[in-house]
Amino acid sequence: MTYPPDTRGPGARADRLLCPVEDATNFIAALFVFALMCLGIAQIVMRTLFDMPLTGYVDLVELSMAGMAFLGAAYTQRMGAHIRMELLLGALTGRKYWAAEIIGAAVGMAIIAVLIWYTGAHFWRSYQLGDTTIDAEYPVWPSKLAVPVAFSIWFLRLSIQFAGAIRMFIDPTRTPIGVATIKDVAETAREEADAATEER
Repeated sequence: MTYPPDTRGPGARADRLLCPVEDATNFIAALFVFALMCLGIAQIVMRTLFDMPLTGYVDLVELSMAGMAFLGAAYTQRMGAHIRMELLLGALTGRKYWAAEIIGAAVGMAIIAVLIWYTGAHFWRSYQLGDTTIDAEYPVWPSKLAVPVAFSIWFLRLSIQFAGAIRMFIDPTRTPIGVATIKDVAETAREEADAATEER
């Protein structure tokens, strides 16, 4: 595949390298949701029909929460689907808009960096202590490891968006790379219609 000259820099390469990782972690998060749904059905059937509830069901629900909540965060950031002040951002154009994106990405990176540090320490402490759930005594550290891993991928995505916003601030006429742009209703509807047509 050939790319336009304006989209061949290191930022574009980093964006293309990170996208499959985000897709994979988002898929894993979706698998957690699906597995939890199946587990819930099994729990209801076993408890209602056979009076034999699944051992450690509550523990498994608790352990799956981290994967469901955080593994899709970087993908959501890439899609621009996190809650944003689009009412304010939509009123900005040109360098003012990209300056706001730079500030937002920088603040996000600072917050996520702190969260990576503390959740990483929390995971390491759990691993060293051999922490387990109360009921079935499943090890807790894999679930706690998912959080700093997810935050690290999110930090990389924010870094790409930060660099991409600086690039656009310097020259707003360039092709946006690695940044989420605000789409109007017509553009969103057109993209959804195209996606639905491709699935047929």
